[in-house]
Amino acid sequence: MLKNSLIVAVCATIPTTAFAENFTTAAEIKPILDATRANWIAVREFDGKDLLYFTQLLAWRCGLSEIRYGLNGAAPDKVWAMEPCYDTAPQPNALKMEGAEIYLTAPLSSIQSISISVTFDDGTAASADFKRADVMTP
Repeated sequence: MLKNSLIVAVCATIPTTAFAENFTTAAEIKPILDATRANWIAVREFDGKDLLYFTQLLAWRCGLSEIRYGLNGAAPDKVWAMEPCYDTAPQPNALKMEGAEIYLTAPLSSIQSISISVTFDDGTAASADFKRADVMTP
């Protein structure tokens, strides 16, 4: 009962306009991506390969115009393809896995560092650099 009361109390403090947002613009997703910067990408060893996941960024792609990456000290000059934003759908950020991947494949242990640059739909940009050990998943 206390848990439900707490949820109601917290929700009551959130402006009602917050619930109407679709998180499809730079203004809506910048705070989220800023708060989750450490989780923008992940590296996983699977089936004798490195997999570099872009899932976190792709989940907020509707407010992005571009994702770029670079590996092992390279500048983030490679563009990562994104699914379109499904503006007319109830969940515009949903990943339908049509025509775009969520990860790239590389030889095992070859990815040691990753540079990411995102461009928001308002023309501003943000970037982050990651070491393999900091973004490894089990």
